[in-house]
Amino acid sequence: MDNAVLLVVDEANMLTALARLFLGRDVRVLRSGNGEEALGIVRREPVAVVVSDNLVPGMAGVELLSRVRDLSPDTVRVLLTETADLPAATEAIHRGEVFRFHEKPWVDEEIVRTVEEGVWRYRVMRPLRDGDEAAVRSIAQTIELRDPYTRGHCDRVAAFALKIVEGLSLPEEMRRAIKHGSWLHDCGEIGVPEAILNCPGKLSASEFEVVKKHPGWGAEIGRQANLPGEVINIILCHHERFDGRGYPTGAKGTEIPLEARIVAVADVFDAMSTDRPYAKGYDRAEAMRVMGVLRGAALDPQLVDIFLESLTP
Repeated sequence: MDNAVLLVVDEANMLTALARLFLGRDVRVLRSGNGEEALGIVRREPVAVVVSDNLVPGMAGVELLSRVRDLSPDTVRVLLTETADLPAATEAIHRGEVFRFHEKPWVDEEIVRTVEEGVWRYRVMRPLRDGDEAAVRSIAQTIELRDPYTRGHCDRVAAFALKIVEGLSLPEEMRRAIKHGSWLHDCGEIGVPEAILNCPGKLSASEFEVVKKHPGWGAEIGRQANLPGEVINIILCHHERFDGRGYPTGAKGTEIPLEARIVAVADVFDAMSTDRPYAKGYDRAEAMRVMGVLRGAALDPQLVDIFLESLTP
């Protein structure tokens, strides 16, 4: 099973309260009251997520999660911490020992969201690392299910991006990376709450700040799965703009990797051509006209020209 969640808390009431959050959800809850026992469980069976209090008998929570990482690198590690321990928790994240921390008293919905995201990350990490093409595409399609209006988006983006690849006569290795990167470009959206993903109107400033984190979250998944650098570049940089006004880094022009600039053209064209709850998509002629307006601003002008030529009968 790939949905086991291990809760490591020595205080009985807290452990029970945590376990109750997952009743009726697609996780199998395991419990432990101390560090050594928890490590024994991780040694015996696959565990998708470990949620540990920062104070457990036998060792500190950060030490426990560090040792879990050594035993099972794909296991997602979550720390429960007091306000006074926040600097140590933040440092543990920077060192890669902890995926995320929650300050006590925690917010139930936030803990549940973190754990469900962690289970998903665990489930996809191995197939991504193996590089099986069918598995990569299946993962992308699973992500799309969170937003019914994007169904088929990753396949369409890949098809559009490959038109540009053909126009540039890029080698097969780059073609494969661009196809996989197109499929996975929005994989970081697994960390965005569905209420934001499916918002029927304009996002608030705070909601958009959450959305802007998805390229970084996706790139982190790609690095952990040892994906090729070109695929990670696409995931991280597909929302950068040619004029430098994009995110997450504000890179501009040819500072943005070629593969990401290619997928950005394909992504923008498909997005503007797709019906959304709050707006009808453009027809092909209008979408092509708008792409012309965006050349040199949001999008690489040379790549826009190659793409538009590929769409012309």
